[in-house]
Amino acid sequence: MAGWRIDVGNMTGRLGKDDLHDEVMHGIRKAMDETNPNAWLVAENGDFYASDLDGLGWHGAMNYQGFMRPLWNWINQNSHIGGGFQGLPFAMPRITGSQMVESMKSFTASIPWRSLVSSMVLLDSHDTARMRTVVNGDSNRHLSAMALLLTYPGVPSIYAGDEIGLEGAWGEDGRRPMPWGKKEAWDNDFFASVSNLVAIRKSRHALAEGGLRWLAVADDYILFIRESKREKVLVFISRTGVTTSLDLSPFGLRVERTLFGAKASGSTISIASKEATQGIWIVK
Repeated sequence: MAGWRIDVGNMTGRLGKDDLHDEVMHGIRKAMDETNPNAWLVAENGDFYASDLDGLGWHGAMNYQGFMRPLWNWINQNSHIGGGFQGLPFAMPRITGSQMVESMKSFTASIPWRSLVSSMVLLDSHDTARMRTVVNGDSNRHLSAMALLLTYPGVPSIYAGDEIGLEGAWGEDGRRPMPWGKKEAWDNDFFASVSNLVAIRKSRHALAEGGLRWLAVADDYILFIRESKREKVLVFISRTGVTTSLDLSPFGLRVERTLFGAKASGSTISIASKEATQGIWIVK
C-alpha cells in the first residue's frame, strides 16, 4: 500500500488568522493523484469537517467521531479512565445500542460512502486509552469491539498490542513496549480469536465491498448485514450476556454457514450467553 497519513489534518494549513487549509489539502491530493492514482490519502481529523471528505481532499480520515467514540460510549466499563473522556474533563458517557447506531448513521449520512470506506476504523490509537482498559479488562467485551471493528465499513486499524490485550489508561500509558519475547504475558486466546477475525475480514467480499444495513438494535446488542454482489454476511455483537431469538424471515434471510462465534442455521438465530458475545454468518 502506498499513501500518506496527514497528522492533525484538521489544522493542516492553518495558523492563527491564516487559513490555507483547503488549498494545501487539495494541492496534496492533486500531487498524489498525478504521481500515483492508487495512493491513499488519510488524515487525522480530531475535529470533523465533512467538507474535507467531499471527494476533492482527503480520501478518508481516522474515524473517531463516527465509530470509536460511539463504540466507547456503548461498550465501556471504565468510565473514569485517566485523562477523562478522550481528553475532556468528565467521565465517559454510557449510551444504548440504539443511541450508538444513530450516532454512526448520522456520521455516515454526512459524507460520501467512498469516504467512509476509505477512512480508518479504530478502537483506540497512540493518543487514547486502550480498549482493554476501556472495558475494564473484560476480554469478551474487547472481542465484541474487535469483531465490530473487523466487520464495519472502512479500513480496520489495530493499534499494535491490542491483539494480545495490552492495556493503557491514556495516550502515553498505552504506548507500552510490545512484549515480543514474553508470549506468556499475552492473552493468547484473544490473539487466536483476533487472528480468525482478521482472516474472515480478508477473505469475505461483502466485508470489503458490501453495503451496510442495520437489522436489529437493542440496548445491549446490534445486528447488521454487509451485502455485496457476491455474498451476504450477517453480524451480531453484544456488550453483555444476552438471551434472545432473532427471526430473519422478515428479511428473507437464512443462515447458510457460521464463520465465527455463536452457531446458527435456518431463519432463526438463538443467542444465550452469560458474557458479551459475537456471531458472524454467511446468509442467503
